[in-house]
Amino acid sequence: MLRRTAVVLLGAFCAGVLFASLAGAQVRHELLARRRILPDVGPGFRALKRDPAGRYCVLTAPGGILLYDASGTRVGQVPPVGLPATAAAALVYGDDLDVDAAGRLYVADRGGNAVKVFSPDGALALTIPITAPTSVAVLSEGEIAVASLKSTRLVSVFAGPGKGLADTRASGKAAGNSLAPGKVIREFGDATEIAERSELNRFLNVGRLASDPAGHIYYAFSYLPEPTVRKYDRNGYASFEIAVRALEFQSVAQAARREIARQERGGTPALKPIVTAVGVDPASQEIWVAMGGLLLHFDREGNRRSTYRTFTPEGARLEATAILVEPDRLLLGSDLLGIYDFPRPDKTRPKEPVTSPRE
Repeated sequence: MLRRTAVVLLGAFCAGVLFASLAGAQVRHELLARRRILPDVGPGFRALKRDPAGRYCVLTAPGGILLYDASGTRVGQVPPVGLPATAAAALVYGDDLDVDAAGRLYVADRGGNAVKVFSPDGALALTIPITAPTSVAVLSEGEIAVASLKSTRLVSVFAGPGKGLADTRASGKAAGNSLAPGKVIREFGDATEIAERSELNRFLNVGRLASDPAGHIYYAFSYLPEPTVRKYDRNGYASFEIAVRALEFQSVAQAARREIARQERGGTPALKPIVTAVGVDPASQEIWVAMGGLLLHFDREGNRRSTYRTFTPEGARLEATAILVEPDRLLLGSDLLGIYDFPRPDKTRPKEPVTSPRE
């Protein structure tokens, strides 16, 4: 039986922040994929987006961006094949990808210590030096939100290639040096204090970014024991925080805390992610969060609506590492299994609920 989600106002955590504390177990439905798409995408898959021309853009690592038309036919890649490659344009190890309204491609190249921006035809348009970027999201007004392993705040916002032009048109004045592409505009987001060792604590606060057309920024913490997502406005003011504390997830949280305590003794931080992917419906701002083989659905206010176990058509458990929310379907990608087409369970009737994992 579904138990109610408790949403508690946190007066001490910025103005108007909401904390969604999920205090009881929810029924879990089975969600079966209809089919695999883009079948040549497999191990090395990192991210999936769709550009304004309707092409699917798939980031692989190491490698580059593979481009497919709506039918799934491969139509190109970035950097382009056949053109002279340069060290600046090459992708060393891309960790995340986003696309803007003009079709430009933004890659968090963790191996190359930079965010690289490519034009729709694949030419390198901008390189922003950033140590170990892990995630990127395009914002309104030509800005770029970036998460990295080394920054002091959770989110750094940079001027993108269209920032100066957008501000110039809006103000009727010439853009100044402050709007130069690649320049830091603002930083925000405080890390959660969970470990005493600073290096370990910063690692635990690494997260994945998402955005929506209204300018909101979503930060999904990858390693916090209690799955957590924060929603900010474009200026960095927190709207609410979702923290999953239901009994059904306590064993995972306890195991993570034991491992954190063990790693306090030293060494390079290494933990299995708790939250593996986040996606946002651009129309409704509803949020989808993957936790391994589970998919959690939240409304735009952060209230949990449903929980699903995700499977391939053959019945294999699918652990999503990327989520693309489309009007009539969800595309879930897995590093090992590839990309699968799922029906939107909020728009169709799911299969009968299950209360224990499929063996």
